[in-house]
This record gives sequence, structure tokens and C-alpha cells, in this order.
Amino acid sequence: MFEHTIRSGARLLRCGYTTGSCAALAASGAVRLLLSGEAPPTVRLVTPKGWPVEVPLAEAVLDGDEARCAVRKDAGDDPDVTGGCFVCAAVRRTEHGITLDGGAGVGRVTKPGLDQPVGAAAINSVPRRMIREAAEAVCEELGYGGGLAIVISVPNGEELAKKTFNPMLGIEGGVSILGTSGVVEPMSERALIDTIELELRQAAALGGKRVILTPGSYGEAYVHEIGLDDRGVPVVKCSNFIGDALDAAAALGFCEVLLAGHIGKLVKLAGGVMNTHSRQADCRAELFTAHAAVCGAPPALCRALMKAVTADACLALLEEAGLKEKVLESLLTAIQTHLDRRAAGRLRVGAVLFSNRYGGLGATAEAASILKEWTS
Repeated sequence: MFEHTIRSGARLLRCGYTTGSCAALAASGAVRLLLSGEAPPTVRLVTPKGWPVEVPLAEAVLDGDEARCAVRKDAGDDPDVTGGCFVCAAVRRTEHGITLDGGAGVGRVTKPGLDQPVGAAAINSVPRRMIREAAEAVCEELGYGGGLAIVISVPNGEELAKKTFNPMLGIEGGVSILGTSGVVEPMSERALIDTIELELRQAAALGGKRVILTPGSYGEAYVHEIGLDDRGVPVVKCSNFIGDALDAAAALGFCEVLLAGHIGKLVKLAGGVMNTHSRQADCRAELFTAHAAVCGAPPALCRALMKAVTADACLALLEEAGLKEKVLESLLTAIQTHLDRRAAGRLRVGAVLFSNRYGGLGATAEAASILKEWTS
């Protein structure tokens, strides 16, 4: 059983496991069935988060030279459209190596700038590693030295994908196999805002007047990478609720807030969007295009930016055109303007931007000033 909960305000919400975990679990069962001829009663792995998952197989079929197993996804209390779906793995023997592909119901990448290249199955990097490691562990245990061909599929995945952003991102034909921690941590909107306020209140109770806000794990990792968390300033995750977090920080008496996050989220602040969830607004391409146009980008580049599916894809286009630094400077200025407007003189706030591909991208004027003071 997978019995993990997280506190969200006054509530305990049940966690689940990702499609990536399901795919790795199904692959583990299918490899064991193929090599031993017997399906295990349950399959188990330890997620990248460090939490073990052990579940029964929803299906286990040995059909000639192919083994197929399925795991039912449990998204816990998260309103995930893939909750309850089946993630299947079909495995065959090959001469050497492990190949991995997507089958029916798994999307195919059709636009550049995503985790996988154009033409590949939309199985992201961490799930790919989890699937391979799960298969390799069974092979080693059973003394098998040959190769394997693994195909992941999701029955009804094509229909489920219509309820996601995959079609807009250029992922066609099904859902994505996702997950960086292997775990789904649910949060209701009000409960999450309550949790952010609680963490800020705890930091304020310790006498601090400075705080670092970051939307999530990527931002938290970047803060650690550049050593900002070594300065004794508390780090609080604010998810998509930038505006609510700033309001709470001001109400609790914080004087300085440094916001550190991935450009894919924080670029939205340049348009005054203070809730960065894609359901609220996804104006990344429009903002890049508008600021590029102001900086002298030709129409062809503007059209390409409007079609780009990620912030990194926009940055690549701008870098090729020699406009990356100029456009980033324009965006950072706009971000600072909207942060100042939200703060309304109650506190100082600035933003630091990064991307997984390009690393540090710069800081707003107020962020640069805050950082200078913190390090002096």
C-alpha cells in the first residue's frame, strides 16, 4: 500500500504516484513475467523522492514471446485527469541493450523545446531512467544478460490527453509519462495558500525580516546551487501563488523578499500575472514576442516565438538572433514594475530568473540591490 499524506493547512491530503512510477512498476512486473514465466503478486520500487511504492498488478499476461503488465494510477487526493487510468508495459527479448518507446495512448512530441526531441514518445527523462533501472534490477536478479524492448501504453490515453495541455504543447496522440519525484503531492488552492501563509508566519516568528520565495523544487534547487540558502534567510515555496505570497509576507512584517524561479513561470509576471498556474494564464509566448518586437525583432522571429512551446525554446530563438540579453533586460524591467505595483510600498521585492538549459538569466534591479546588501 502507498500511504503517505501531506498537511495542507488544517487538512491531511493523501499522496499518490505519478504515471512515471506506474510505468516503471508495470515494466518491472512485465520483465519478471517474461523472464521467469510467473507474474509477481505485487511490484515495488523506491521513488526518486525516497518513498517506496508497492502495488498489485492490474493485469499480467504472457502471450508468446511478449509479456504485458498494467498498473492502475492512484493520484491520491489530487484532481489529476490521469488518476485511475491504467499504465501498461509490454516487454520482449532482444539481443542486447534496453530500448524504450511509447505505444497507444502515449503522446508523441511534434514540436521542439520539450523534455524529449521531436518524434520521441512523450516519456520524460526521469520516468525513462526509472523504467530502465526497474528493468535492469529484475534482469540482474534473474541472471539475464540479453536485451529488452519495452513499450509503454495508456488505454484511453488519447481521450485523456484532450483534457490536458498536451495538444497545445505539441504532444499529439496521448498523455505524457511524467514525474520528477515519482510522487503526486496534492494541494487544494485555498489549503495551499494557507500553508504558504503558515510557513511565512513561522519564519516571521523567528524574527526574520527577509525571505526567499520560490515557486517549487526547481527554484529551491537553484537557490541552493547558487548558495542563497547559506545566508540564513528562510526559503518558502509559494507554488503559483506569487501575489498571495507577497501579500502575506507584507502583512507579516517582512521588509525584503527575493523571488527566485524558472523563467517559464516568472516570465508571466512581466504581464502582471500573479497566479502563474497555466489554468489562470499561459502568456509566455505572447510576452516573449511582445518584448522581442519592442527590442527590434523582425516579423519572422516574432511569428516563430509565438509558435514556441517553452520558454527555453523562446530563448534559443532569441539567442540565435542575437537578442536574448536585450529581451531579457526588457522582461526583467517589466517584472520589477509589476512586483513593485503588487508590493505597493509595503516591502522591497525583486526577482532572479534561471532556466534549466541556460542557468542564471539575470536579476531585476531591486533583486540585484537586495543581493548586494545581503552579501556585503
